Amino acid sequence: MSLTLSISIDRYWSALIDTLMMVGVSGAIAFAAGVPLAVLLIVTAPGGFLAWPRVNRVVGGVINGFRATPFIVLLVALIPFTRLIAGTTIGVWAAIVPLAVSATPFFARIVEVSLREVDPGLIEAAQAMGCEKWDIVRHVYLPEALPGVIGGFTITLVALISASAMAGAVGAGGLGDLAIRYGYQRFDTQVMLIVIAVLILLVTLVQTAGDRYVHWLRSR
Repeated sequence: MSLTLSISIDRYWSALIDTLMMVGVSGAIAFAAGVPLAVLLIVTAPGGFLAWPRVNRVVGGVINGFRATPFIVLLVALIPFTRLIAGTTIGVWAAIVPLAVSATPFFARIVEVSLREVDPGLIEAAQAMGCEKWDIVRHVYLPEALPGVIGGFTITLVALISASAMAGAVGAGGLGDLAIRYGYQRFDTQVMLIVIAVLILLVTLVQTAGDRYVHWLRSR
């Protein structure tokens, strides 16, 4: 018995490409911004080598504020900013702005935890050897925390896949938009099930690849 698709394969493929674009670009932005934010939180914390509690509290408060805001609320609240950056409030590129803003503080906190777990003895040894402060960050903190950072980035990408599907509710495109417009609004169960299966497969591939890379880093 053959399966007759209610919409074309090309439409599913186009939606998958849009989802990968949203997740890939916003994930790259979150990584590029989240790591420096985490380093800033570590070095300005009490006991850090650039201890500056006031800055630490302000940055931490801003990060907590964005993390506490549900993505769908953030999506709507950032519409003026999205229009300023992307020139539009619908489509893939418009969705990337709130996705990146939402993922960056989430990832920054994960990286911060990984950096805090670096053995203090290694930091003290580097200081005793006369290493410059930022050399300690580059050659001790980041390499030692790398498995945790990659594991955290994997979790962030999985969260972005979920959020990108949610962004489909406001016309962002991608698999979420396909599921809502064809699966939900047109009561097409087949479309909904296929989209869910593709999302599960995508999450599984990302999580598996991330876990294997972390295992490789820890076994070197």
